[in-house]
Amino acid sequence: MSEHLQIKDHHREARIFARRVGVAGVLMLGLLLVVYLRYYRLQIIEYEDYVTRSDQNRVQVQAIPPTRGLIYDRRGKLLAENRPSYTLSIVKEQAGDLYQTLDILRGLVDLDDESLTTFLERMKQRRRPFEAVPLRYRLSEEEIARLAVNEYRLEGVEVSAELVRNYPMGELFAHSIGFVGRINERELAGFDEESYARYSGTHTMGKLGLEKFYESELLGQVGSQHVEINARGRVLRVLDSQPPEAGKNLTLYLDSYVQKVAHDALVGRRGSVVAIEVETGGVVAMVSTPAFDPNLFVTGISYADYKALNESRDLPLFNRSLQGQYPPGSTLKPMLGLAGLYYKVIDQNYSVRDPGYYQLENDERFYRDWKKQGHGARVAINTAIEQSCDVFFYDLSFRMGIDRMHEFGSHFGLGNLTGIDVPQEKPGIWPSKAWKRKARGLPWFPGDSLNVGLGQGAVLATPLQLAVMTATLAAKGERKKPMLVSRVGDTHRAPEVVDHQEVLASDWLIIETAMQNVVHGLRGTAQGIRKGLKYKIAGKTGTAQVIGIAQDSEYDATAIDERHWDHALFVAFAPAEAPRLAVAILVENGEHGSSTAAPIARKVFDAYLEDQPDAEDGAWLGNGGQP
Repeated sequence: MSEHLQIKDHHREARIFARRVGVAGVLMLGLLLVVYLRYYRLQIIEYEDYVTRSDQNRVQVQAIPPTRGLIYDRRGKLLAENRPSYTLSIVKEQAGDLYQTLDILRGLVDLDDESLTTFLERMKQRRRPFEAVPLRYRLSEEEIARLAVNEYRLEGVEVSAELVRNYPMGELFAHSIGFVGRINERELAGFDEESYARYSGTHTMGKLGLEKFYESELLGQVGSQHVEINARGRVLRVLDSQPPEAGKNLTLYLDSYVQKVAHDALVGRRGSVVAIEVETGGVVAMVSTPAFDPNLFVTGISYADYKALNESRDLPLFNRSLQGQYPPGSTLKPMLGLAGLYYKVIDQNYSVRDPGYYQLENDERFYRDWKKQGHGARVAINTAIEQSCDVFFYDLSFRMGIDRMHEFGSHFGLGNLTGIDVPQEKPGIWPSKAWKRKARGLPWFPGDSLNVGLGQGAVLATPLQLAVMTATLAAKGERKKPMLVSRVGDTHRAPEVVDHQEVLASDWLIIETAMQNVVHGLRGTAQGIRKGLKYKIAGKTGTAQVIGIAQDSEYDATAIDERHWDHALFVAFAPAEAPRLAVAILVENGEHGSSTAAPIARKVFDAYLEDQPDAEDGAWLGNGGQP
């Protein structure tokens, strides 16, 4: 053997092997320690966090919207209800490619560009994660079937049954009850955390009328449920739930039958009817025509429909009863006559000469009476109210002065909000020296007082204010807050007296007798409605100028546009000896309160005092009350 041949060293190899095994073992132990530490961190230290994340992927908290409270009239007729409807919604977090999903849906259901635009805008609004956003309401059975067949390719798409607001009587109560509509971005931006939580799962809110004023009571309290879902976002089971609390029902003073009679009497005209119970202040009827179908707004009105309503020359969206501010004309005369008696400016026997005009001392202007030849040599207050003598009230307003007229009229609700339980009421104008100085920067002139005495000039009042004024006359100076709602849930709303004007009983009798003569007197301006009456009405006609007429000119309806004709008004209460109902009627451009407005009041009184159909008999609604 060669001396260079090396013999294998087993001990050396064993040491090398042992070192390598040791190093490998240390590495293995190190790796095992790392795995153990990671496992310990995941399973022990961060256990709660990962369990929560896992549950969030598997378990969701869903809001359960409450059932909105119902609205009934005084007869128990349903005026606002909730109807079941199938709604198509999308959960953005589960939908994947949203636009691809929308393209698929357009081939399955009827979706117009306007609906898609509205949906995409709602997607940008603040919402809770995994909250479904409605895309289409009121799906047909055929559309539901097509969606069910294509469910496998519609990630995040839901079809759910929910309750949608419906107004079975359509435009009959549009202005008083109002409507609900989709919550818009401006409203959502104004929500605090509490409001945001209350509206979870709810997509609509009250926008107008009682629906808006009583939103908190009607809405109810939201509930919640924990549900287990699969990887496709479909609900597998409900784990637990907290049921919602339904909104409270409202019972109204409004009477469907009287409302329909008043509405039908105004059909084809622009105007308002307000009827108030004298004893309670409850509003039995409040009509504004033309009106609109509130159902159009519930799930989102189309651009074409809204444009047609908004641009209509007849202003169907305008609530004339609360927002229309009109010169009250001669309807103020009974109240002003009572003021003259109260301040002892006149008495029952005081009279004036009426040649057909009135003239202030050192003033060249002639203040004309509506009756060109006048009402006779001597006119006292009874005749002045019965025949609506302007000259008598020119003289009275000049003698009484604006300060006393303003003070007395304020007790009857003129120039102030009535406080009715519905939004958007206007205050009207009951002028004073201070008002004119502030509003126009001018002093008060005697001629201004003469205009106020005839309910013209700067004087403006809503039909609701005139009804309140008349109810206050009927209640001998006790003014009550007008109310539409008599009961919220099980809680009755008691009448609320807001003012009381003390006047001698003998003075009340003078005015009441004169107002009765307006209808029942031989020369009363509203004698045309007395035929066949089984009760007595105390009333006052009124005519309010829309445009000024030059002093040397006469009013000629044939020479001017119909929309410049005088407004026709009538206020009254009945039965005169024991008043139960007070009404105010306004017909825009109706010209004569006696022939246009007074007959409408007669129909309303008959409906309330005499007709009274069976509460269970809805035949008078026509077509089941459907719009």
